[in-house]
Amino acid sequence: QVHVVESGGGLVQAGGSLRLSCAASGPTLARNAMGWFRQAPGKEREFVATINWSGSTIYYGDSVKGRFTISRDNAKNTLYLQMNSLKPEDTAVYYCAAKIGMVPSSQVLEYEYWGQGTQVTVSS
Repeated sequence: QVHVVESGGGLVQAGGSLRLSCAASGPTLARNAMGWFRQAPGKEREFVATINWSGSTIYYGDSVKGRFTISRDNAKNTLYLQMNSLKPEDTAVYYCAAKIGMVPSSQVLEYEYWGQGTQVTVSS
C-alpha cells in the first residue's frame, strides 16, 4: 500500500508563488509515476502535471504550462509542484497521486493512490 501526504498549500495573491510537497511511502513505490491533480468546487478533478520515476518524462496540463514545474526527489520519496504566476483560477484543492507502473499519465482513473489534498487559494 502506498501512502501520499500533501503539504504546502495556502493563501497567496495573484502573481505569487507556492511550492507543494508530497511525501510518499510504501513498499511498491519504487519506479512509480506520480502526478498532481486539482479540483475546484463544482468542477471535475483536473490534470495538472505528471512525471516518471527518473524525471525524464514530464507532461503538463494546458492551463499550467510555463507556470508550474513538477519534480521529484526519489532519495526523499518526495514529489514537488512549484507554482509561479498564480491566478485566481488556480484556486482548488490540489491532490498528489501515485500509479502502479512507470508510465506517467494525465488520466485520473490510472492512479491508484491519492492523498487527502491541500487547499490553494489565489486572491485577486
